[in-house]
Amino acid sequence: MQRTDSANDVSRRLGERFASRFAVTARIYRAPGRVNLIGEHTDYNDGFVMPAAVEFFTWVAVSPRPDRKLVVRSENFQEQIEFSLDDLPALPSHSWSDYVAGVAKILQASGCRLSGANLLIEGNVPQGAGLSSSASLEVAVACALLEVSHCAIDRKEMALLCQRAENEFVGARCGIMDQFISSHGERGRALLLDCRSLEYRLHPLPDQVRLVICNSMVRHNIASSGYNERRAQCEEGVRLLREHFPNIRALRDVTESDFEAVSLSLPELIRRRCRHVILENARVLKAGTALEKGDLEEFGALMRSSHSSLQHDFEVSCAELDLLVEISAGLDGVYGARMTGGGFGGCTVNLVREECVDGFVKTVAAKYEAKVGVKPEIYVCFAADGACEVV
Repeated sequence: MQRTDSANDVSRRLGERFASRFAVTARIYRAPGRVNLIGEHTDYNDGFVMPAAVEFFTWVAVSPRPDRKLVVRSENFQEQIEFSLDDLPALPSHSWSDYVAGVAKILQASGCRLSGANLLIEGNVPQGAGLSSSASLEVAVACALLEVSHCAIDRKEMALLCQRAENEFVGARCGIMDQFISSHGERGRALLLDCRSLEYRLHPLPDQVRLVICNSMVRHNIASSGYNERRAQCEEGVRLLREHFPNIRALRDVTESDFEAVSLSLPELIRRRCRHVILENARVLKAGTALEKGDLEEFGALMRSSHSSLQHDFEVSCAELDLLVEISAGLDGVYGARMTGGGFGGCTVNLVREECVDGFVKTVAAKYEAKVGVKPEIYVCFAADGACEVV
């Protein structure tokens, strides 16, 4: 089972290193990664998702500067970068610093007059695992820059601006889910989000279950993976479906019955992509009802159905993720398992009864390593609070 330093340990250590490097006391902000319980590849289709923030974070220590520079050091990469706020990069460099430059660029384009700042960054969100280390970094940086610049915007607007940074500067056409849950998460709760209206409802997760995340150790890079291709295929589906339903704006607007009536008119590949999104939206809403009723068996069944759809219709799973789901399915205390995140590697999320967690971890680790030859990292998580200042 993967262990990490406590959040307080990281904050204290980061503050000490900041004071040593910049000779001033920092304010420290943190933002969590996330796991998506159900609702994959629906967010950029104006649909529904149900993520939870998890207890992996990016921390940003910050202090103001008298000039217009951002001096940014990453403790994870042991690298320091400087930017001028009056001459931010026009193009990404394909490194961790793109997320910082992109956020600064979009905040300024939105009308925020940013101040120069020193930033020291450290994170423990597993990278390339589908737990949204990028959104965690974006949101933590945005919180720090906005505070040091005395620029007040609400959490919803901040999430949207961070999404724009990833879309327009980094080059990943992600939806709003990751930045929104990193901003709005609440401890012990999953968040059912309407990605069009940005209305949301928080659902308590039962005390007797744990979120167990199994990392396949297959890394992905969302900007260079098939993620953007899948988004383009969904857009093509909308274009073709408008021939039958002229008023639709996104796949979210197509009902199951309407889709079944016209689906055979679509090319086979586009039909499968659309079918996943349309049925996945319905699964998310059913999952919300199941949590309201405390029906974990139904919630688990919806998770399994979601994974099958991602595996066969949307084709974003991989052999290692499928194996983790297969191993989990036969174990005591497991309500449901599915891949989580953009796919092509990364993690599965499992809803496991508390008293069965230790046995689950040992069995999954042993069986996966025996089959694949790689030891998975397994994280036992609670739903966490969203972005905040560390006091």
